[in-house]
Amino acid sequence: MTRDEFNAFCASFPATSHVIQWGDADVWKAGGKVFAICGWAEGKDAFTFKTGEIAFEVLQERPGVRPAPYLASRGMKWLQHFKDPGLTDAELKEQISLSYSLVTAGLSKRKRTELGIPEPQLDPTSR
Repeated sequence: MTRDEFNAFCASFPATSHVIQWGDADVWKAGGKVFAICGWAEGKDAFTFKTGEIAFEVLQERPGVRPAPYLASRGMKWLQHFKDPGLTDAELKEQISLSYSLVTAGLSKRKRTELGIPEPQLDPTSR
C-alpha cells in the first residue's frame, strides 16, 4: 500500500479528520481519537494501527510487523507494518478497518450519533 492509497482508504470512513503530525506523519482520527498513522521507518512508509489483544499477539510474530514504537511501549495494543513481507494490502485494510471500529466503539453513543458514525460491529474477541 502506498501512502496515497492509505490516505484515500482512511478518508473513506465516516467522520474522519487528517492532520500531519510528528514531522511528516499522516495521522487519521475519528472523533478526535487516532485510529491510523503513516510515517517513516527504515526509509519506507510504515503503517500503524490499533488492534485487539489476539491480533496483537499473533500479528507481531510476522516478519515486517512489530509492536508500534512509543504506543506499544506504553501498554497500548498498537502494531506497525514497517517492511515487507508484513501484511498484504487486503490484510492491512482489514486491520485499519478494525482499528477504526475499536476507536469509534470507545466514543460515547451521543458522540457517534453527532458525527454520523454507525454503531461499531465488533467481534467480542477483537477488544
